[in-house]
Amino acid sequence: MKGKRIISTAALALTLVLMAPLHRIWAAEAGLTISQLVAIALQANPQVRAARARWYWAAHSVKQNYAPADPVFTFLNEDSPYNPFFVKPTLQSFQVAQALQFPGKGYLQAQAASRTADIARLVYVAAARDVRAQVEISYYQVLLDSALVQVAKDNVNNLTQVLNVAQVAYAASQVTQTDFVNAEFALAAAQQAQRQLELNLGNDKTTLNQLLYRRPDEPLQLSGGLKLAGIEISLDRLIELARISRQEILEAALAERRSETALTLAKLEYAPDYAIGYTFDHYLFATAGPAPTFLQDHTISIGFNVPIFFWLKQREDNTRAQYDLQAAREDLDSVLSQTAAQVTNLYRQAQFGYATAKLYRDTLIPLARQAFAVALVSYTGGKVDFVTLINTFRQQSDARVAYLQALNQVLAGRVALEQTIGRPLPEK
Repeated sequence: MKGKRIISTAALALTLVLMAPLHRIWAAEAGLTISQLVAIALQANPQVRAARARWYWAAHSVKQNYAPADPVFTFLNEDSPYNPFFVKPTLQSFQVAQALQFPGKGYLQAQAASRTADIARLVYVAAARDVRAQVEISYYQVLLDSALVQVAKDNVNNLTQVLNVAQVAYAASQVTQTDFVNAEFALAAAQQAQRQLELNLGNDKTTLNQLLYRRPDEPLQLSGGLKLAGIEISLDRLIELARISRQEILEAALAERRSETALTLAKLEYAPDYAIGYTFDHYLFATAGPAPTFLQDHTISIGFNVPIFFWLKQREDNTRAQYDLQAAREDLDSVLSQTAAQVTNLYRQAQFGYATAKLYRDTLIPLARQAFAVALVSYTGGKVDFVTLINTFRQQSDARVAYLQALNQVLAGRVALEQTIGRPLPEK
């Protein structure tokens, strides 16, 4: 079976980060690294803790399936001529009855519960995986915000320089007052854009604090930076890793096996369950016993249920279990197909983002920086007008922002790929 093959060859791919002592993590003077942030989230995030508790709950729902039903003890105080409460009865009878399932049913029920516990474990691992991805995305978003704030500060500095140049030129009657006013407007707009970016930075830090289960306004110092790196693994390799590692695929495969067990149990409904009983009778009057000298007897009983309504119950249970198994197999095929498509789309987006970021870093940003420097000098000499100067400034600013956005797209795509695959990307 496809599901069995996946389960037999799959290993738990998502390795949880070892928990470092929190007081050491918070004391990191250089700021928190991405691995430390993930460790804190996996330890403190309520979503992860709830999924872990549900896994433990499911794990403790397996063993009791091996235990039979509780025996039933019955005491009879029979044929009392006065009242039934232990006053001169004719007969006292002690009975013990034990209900038992047909051999094998308890084992299969425990197997089904065990697979349910395994699915709960995978749900927990998937929750940890998703929180890890959210923390990493938030971490990169905060770094992106910091870089954009720095770009905004540089824009303010550059526009201050433009304003000074325009003021000197206007004082020398080389340009009209319009250039000076436009330079003031551009500077004020850049300062407002900087304030907006600083607000975004604070909000994204709050989002990261929420994932870490900290106060929204708690100070958060991060270390590390945005680094451009491509994905060197082939698409076919990534799809294969997803087939054997993604938690949703493993869950679907386990659900298929659980449905197979449920079908077997449905067929076993035709096999009768039974009950074994033991009775001890004590006759208190000789005339009530089987014989004057025979006042005690022992009885063994056994009973079976007879599925005479199989045409209405057991047969329908079998049919329902067959359709449930069919649905589980279709769900597995659907998850496999969806995962392959998601990996393909994310891979293409990440590769395109990498090519875009590399183009801006290596070619467009240096050209835009050079064009602005040349335009600033040319404007001072009266060779270009203010519109040309401000356009070269915007071109440089837009190029830097586009590079940062493309770089963030690469990092977010890598995180999304790891989330979809269900494990970190291998180095090669």
